[in-house]
Amino acid sequence: MPPEEQHRVVLHLDALLARKGLTLTELADRVGLTLANLSILKNGRAKAIRFSTLTALCDALDCQPGDLLEVSDRTGSRT
Repeated sequence: MPPEEQHRVVLHLDALLARKGLTLTELADRVGLTLANLSILKNGRAKAIRFSTLTALCDALDCQPGDLLEVSDRTGSRT
């Protein structure tokens, strides 16, 4: 079995927060996550995300999952 490939999912949390005029702390309160866990998501260090968390983020940011997530190509560039 080949070694696990590092994920290439990019989370556009900064842009969506700016669009909504929210801070990370305000978003954490709205979705019921700790600031530490939300920071892990924001900084691309998360290995997984629950559908319930994704739903809460989309509700709070008034967006769709595709607005929030993107898969970069294998060179690290965004698609």
